[in-house]
Amino acid sequence: MFVKDEALKISRLAKKAKDVLSGISVPEINKTLLNMAEALFSSCDYILSENAKDIREAKSKRLSGALIDRLTLNKSRILAMSNSLKELAAMDNPVGEVIETRERPNGLKINKVRVPIGVILIIYESRPNVTSDCIGLCIKSRNSLILRGGSEAFRSNIAIFKTLNGVLKNMGFPPGAINIVTTKDREIISNLLSLNELIDLCIPRGGESLMKEVSAQSKIPVIKHYKGVCHTYVDKYASLDMALNICYNAKVQRPGVCNAMETLLVHKDIAAEFLPKMAALYKKANVELRGCQKTRSILKGIKMAKEEDWYAEYLDLILSVKVALSLDDAINHITKYGSNHSDAIVTDNYKNATEFLNRVDSACVYVNASTRFTDGGQFGMGAEIGISTEKLHARGPVGLKELTTYKYMIFGEGQIRE
Repeated sequence: MFVKDEALKISRLAKKAKDVLSGISVPEINKTLLNMAEALFSSCDYILSENAKDIREAKSKRLSGALIDRLTLNKSRILAMSNSLKELAAMDNPVGEVIETRERPNGLKINKVRVPIGVILIIYESRPNVTSDCIGLCIKSRNSLILRGGSEAFRSNIAIFKTLNGVLKNMGFPPGAINIVTTKDREIISNLLSLNELIDLCIPRGGESLMKEVSAQSKIPVIKHYKGVCHTYVDKYASLDMALNICYNAKVQRPGVCNAMETLLVHKDIAAEFLPKMAALYKKANVELRGCQKTRSILKGIKMAKEEDWYAEYLDLILSVKVALSLDDAINHITKYGSNHSDAIVTDNYKNATEFLNRVDSACVYVNASTRFTDGGQFGMGAEIGISTEKLHARGPVGLKELTTYKYMIFGEGQIRE
């Protein structure tokens, strides 16, 4: 009963607060974000101290290295969180934007205007920087927010929340503008997901099991941040030096995130030349390779890739490798095994690049660039709540505009319908 009561209390507070948020001025919103950025960095020691406790517990539970990397904060990462809030403050506020205007023959003036979604529930795992990003985005877009982070980052999330909520209190924001679930009882997730009269949108961020659980239970519309089985296809017309750099970056730069490459596809005509060079670079970075039969005939001693490897989001220094017979073969592989997240082609052939862009049905499709760029900040959108692999209503990085909807505002002069 206590868990159900907490879910109701938080949701009612958030719903009440959203109406007040819509009336706060743009200058006040931006000043608040700048104060949040300052508070976040000045509270660095406190946040790192709480984060260290989470890391110790994660190591005692022998959680994976990739998860611990996503969990870990340091001064550099906190500075990046702070800078992200500053960037949000400098961005145009989407709320109130007139998307479209039309005037009817009867004189009615119809404006399509961008407005906040309302109350947003974020259910996420591991990465405490998500706490800061979500708070900043929702304050800027005037949505009220309910956060339910993973137990592995519990102390870190609470520390960040307290720091930023303190700024909101000092600035006179309504109670419930931002909220965080403080119980580790998982029952509260199902309770929150049933409150469709109070909560307008749910965005889950995490592993496949979390996505399935939320999708199955939710009575609230869901934007899924699904797994990232990202591919890079090295075409026979690729610049091999460029391909080496892109494929190394896509796998090694930060393997424990959703936009890291999980499968490398290489055209058969260049595989014998390219794969040994690529494998030598991966060996220095301790990347474990798992290949198809043709790959293993070129790279002796690597593991055989099983069927489940092609579907795997490793989030680790492990990579599946396949020799593709053609561009068509590569695209068909991505269509079958991919997760509609981010996929890339390396090629100097315009026709092949265009065909790849048109046929690969992913949120982000690249030509001659690393999939690691799929990120709100890298796209110039500021912070983001996640990468949507859905098609409605948001796709790709979920930034400020994706946290809005629209309504029609109609101006008349006494018109009536005949």
